[in-house]
Amino acid sequence: MAVYTHLGAEALGDLICAFDVGDLVSAKGIAEGVSNSNWLIETTGKPGADNQPAGARFILTMFEGRTEVADLPFFLGLLDHLADAGCPVPHTIHDRDGASFRTISGPDGEAKAVTLIEFLPGVSVSLPTAAQAHAVGIALAQVHKAVADYGPGRANTLSLPDWRALLEACGEDGLATIDPALAATVGAELDFLDAHWPHALPRGVIHADLFPDNVLMLGDKVTGLIDFYFACTDIVAYDVAVTHAAWCFDNTGRNFNPAISAALLAGYETVRPLSKAEREALPVLARGAAMRFLSTRAYDWINTPQDALVVRKDPLAYARRLAFYADPANAALFA
Repeated sequence: MAVYTHLGAEALGDLICAFDVGDLVSAKGIAEGVSNSNWLIETTGKPGADNQPAGARFILTMFEGRTEVADLPFFLGLLDHLADAGCPVPHTIHDRDGASFRTISGPDGEAKAVTLIEFLPGVSVSLPTAAQAHAVGIALAQVHKAVADYGPGRANTLSLPDWRALLEACGEDGLATIDPALAATVGAELDFLDAHWPHALPRGVIHADLFPDNVLMLGDKVTGLIDFYFACTDIVAYDVAVTHAAWCFDNTGRNFNPAISAALLAGYETVRPLSKAEREALPVLARGAAMRFLSTRAYDWINTPQDALVVRKDPLAYARRLAFYADPANAALFA
């Protein structure tokens, strides 16, 4: 999450009015993340609405360049499907016309889509415990089971060919500004993944971005899974690998936590046991997960505007994860 497009108080007030959730009280930009513009919204609430009391809160998202408007019915329908299935996922707030998103003109005149979703209680943890990781594993598996009857699908637009394209767009000189050895490292790893990527594993709709800042918790309980705007149809176990890479290391990628790893996988398997083939593929899938975030972080590191209200994320934190997963000595953690 971030703020790339700035909206004035009058524009925000008119927009919130269109969703029939009361009058705007406050709007605070959210700086985390790198994809869309987001605000924490507080309103007076809608009289007579049980889920919109005075002081009601919502998340307003304006979709920037990486999210295609044509994909929004898939994303927003998925939120409602999962919420209706009992997963800890926010419902969308439909506008007065029943639409799950609206298109408005930004300050530069460019048309952009916006949506309003429920605000869920909880905080994102920066130093998860094993019990919290166990709960996240359970929640992820619940999502994977709940999407079995979700009809729409969406191709993964950040799969292996896209990682290569992003890194090539960075150029060797651009990658060298991050680390002199990075271009050679990613070139060799992309060739490995091309040759070894599994194609016969179970597929389904996945979150594809379940970082700790996309999970809300109260104690050891998961109260919210958010930011489904990379969700797609892909290998289900790849989602496990993405979550593993996101949760089992410190922010620098230097320190791996085996207790978090074991708890996350155990929690997942209490709901959806992994097959033998999925477990055997996890070392390669984890290398792919590391490459996915290395590629997008490298691209964003080089191309994010200097004046954007956004925290750039270190690509080398995922280069270190990649080295960890590529070490044959570490493959046994998935056995």
